[in-house]
Amino acid sequence: MRFQVYGTHSATSQSRHIMSPRNLFYAQSGGVTPVINASAAGVIQTARQHPRQIGKVLAGKNGIVGALREELIDTAKETRQALEGLMSTPGGAFGSCRYKLKSLDENRAEYERLIDVFRAHNIGYFLYNGGGDSADTCLKVSQISAQMGYPIQAIHIPKTIDNDLPLTDNCPGFGSVAKYVAISTREAALDIESMCATSTKVFVLEVMGRHAGWIAGASALAAAQRGEAPHVILFPEIAFDQQRFIDKVRHSVDRHGYCVVVASEGTSTADGRLLSDQGERDAFGHTQLGGLAPILADMVKEHLGYKYHWAVADYLQRAARHIASQTDVDQAFALGKAAVELAISGANAVMPTIERRSTKPYRWRIGEAPLQRIANREKKMPRRFISKDGFGVTAAGRAYFEPLIAGEAYPAYQKGMPLYTRLKKVLVPKRCRPWRD
Repeated sequence: MRFQVYGTHSATSQSRHIMSPRNLFYAQSGGVTPVINASAAGVIQTARQHPRQIGKVLAGKNGIVGALREELIDTAKETRQALEGLMSTPGGAFGSCRYKLKSLDENRAEYERLIDVFRAHNIGYFLYNGGGDSADTCLKVSQISAQMGYPIQAIHIPKTIDNDLPLTDNCPGFGSVAKYVAISTREAALDIESMCATSTKVFVLEVMGRHAGWIAGASALAAAQRGEAPHVILFPEIAFDQQRFIDKVRHSVDRHGYCVVVASEGTSTADGRLLSDQGERDAFGHTQLGGLAPILADMVKEHLGYKYHWAVADYLQRAARHIASQTDVDQAFALGKAAVELAISGANAVMPTIERRSTKPYRWRIGEAPLQRIANREKKMPRRFISKDGFGVTAAGRAYFEPLIAGEAYPAYQKGMPLYTRLKKVLVPKRCRPWRD
């Protein structure tokens, strides 16, 4: 349902809110991407084009935590040059966080605090830029704020390198990470191939992907023709079988002289045991993963005796703005823009999405979907994208991936280094009581 509301304490304050446009709160959440700041640029630039509907654009310092602590960044204090620089800057320019709001029954004080801050700063639009858990937070804010007498129009802006949000063809951040991983795989493969006769024969690259193998799958784009690396891809969607893995590596070395393995961190056995489970949990309650590459390398050494090397892409894959996909940058900006347009049209509890209209030629457009069908749900790689033996990607999978890495969006360089933006992050004066974490 779409609506325009102005929550107030009194008739006097109600008149004030109606006469002045409501402010917009934007925040970044979860692990950042190479293009999350392009979404921020889309939000800020579009909001400034609608001064009658939107007053200030306030950004949360470190995500939703910035709202709880009333640490609100006044984006009007940033220079035009700095805001334009967001388009080509990695990381989260306003600061991100891993903070999951509990239910109203578990911690009502958090929600009361949010509403107090929003009311104090005449905030009527809540735009949250993140993944599945952030969609859940956005949905909760939209539901609880209305119950507490100060409705907020909450719009979720998709962002996740894992590419696992439902109801959207792909997620901003993924295309650039896919490009980085595919390029890194191709370059590493050329290195290994040139040395395999007398040196390293197996290289293992571990990439992100807790429950979905989109990033690992994108490494298949490294191969320009049959037989080229990667020779083995491990997906969370396919149960790991140690003997089949060892046999596949042996076969690749026998045939090509070397073997390149790309493994998703979420690779698990048939009983659901994660090979890289460290036994710890993050702030969202997710299993802390890491260390899969050396585990696989040890298997290779123990069973085959080959010399090996391994690497973990880790933060490098999600910070590599220097090799971002132009498609990814364009879509990230477009979704930030669409979020503002949805908000001023009266939308609530929705997420702008990417709809693929055709693959060859690649065409896409912006759609929208309700958060009730997105929050806390994951989209895995379809089986038709994964080869019959479970170690590769089909033609249909390649066709899906290819347009998402298309185009180069290089940042400006100075003295051989990319120029990235650092914001001043000037906070607006506080109006509420201090918040105790």
